[in-house]
Amino acid sequence: MKKILQQTKWRFIDQSISANKRSPLESFAMDDTLCHLIGQQKSDATIRTWVHHDAVVLGIQDHRLPHIEEGMNVLIQNGYEPIVRNSGGLAVVLDSGVLNISIVLGEEKPLSINDAFELMVELIRALFPEVAHKIKAYEIVGSYCPGSYDLSIGGQKFAGISQRRMKNGIAIQIYLCVEGDGSERAERIKQFYEASLQGEQTKFQYPDITPHVMASLQQLIGQPLTVQQVNERLRQLLTAWNGQLYETPIQLNEMELYDYYLARILKRNESLLR
Repeated sequence: MKKILQQTKWRFIDQSISANKRSPLESFAMDDTLCHLIGQQKSDATIRTWVHHDAVVLGIQDHRLPHIEEGMNVLIQNGYEPIVRNSGGLAVVLDSGVLNISIVLGEEKPLSINDAFELMVELIRALFPEVAHKIKAYEIVGSYCPGSYDLSIGGQKFAGISQRRMKNGIAIQIYLCVEGDGSERAERIKQFYEASLQGEQTKFQYPDITPHVMASLQQLIGQPLTVQQVNERLRQLLTAWNGQLYETPIQLNEMELYDYYLARILKRNESLLR
């Protein structure tokens, strides 16, 4: 996995500041655009960073909750915008203390689902060498959006990974809780599920959230770590590996494709949230 990270010529798109007042739907449209471009060999492999303020991104299964409208009202009352994403998983919190990283590759470098997850795990361990040996990848029961590639230190989750495959491209996405209180974020999602379920039994097993199993990297490392510091670490790491990092934002000739995917995602989200 490290060989792919170290030998690839990376395009770097930094939206850690520019995206923060936009809807997260724009970021999902951006990753779809990059999957299409890279899958058709019209762009180099790309690593993109992005931050959005105060949103809860729901999965398709969340939308099937019996009292979803009540749950979304709880989120809105707490200052969060609910949206539905187009990749796997369940509800996650995005805010100014959460850094998202997308690795987008073409399938000319074929990766199994597990190998794609392992690629992101490798990147995160390289980003945090001071605790790399402590970072484990396994499901943290009681966390929100639990999965077999939850990243944790000492049993407390700080990140979750998802992936999307389309047009011969693969987008591997991670949310890193860098700053703030991870258990407070978990408490918000706990309230969402309580309001959305209201004690009803469902065929799908939604997570029974235990807030204390989640924390931020700032809390786990015990340092005043910030989103922008981690973003800069990533830039420096990729440059040090092969010196082939180049920063190029979305170009005019790529915007038409982006507009197409954004319109599609907005329409789909609107239909799901009616």
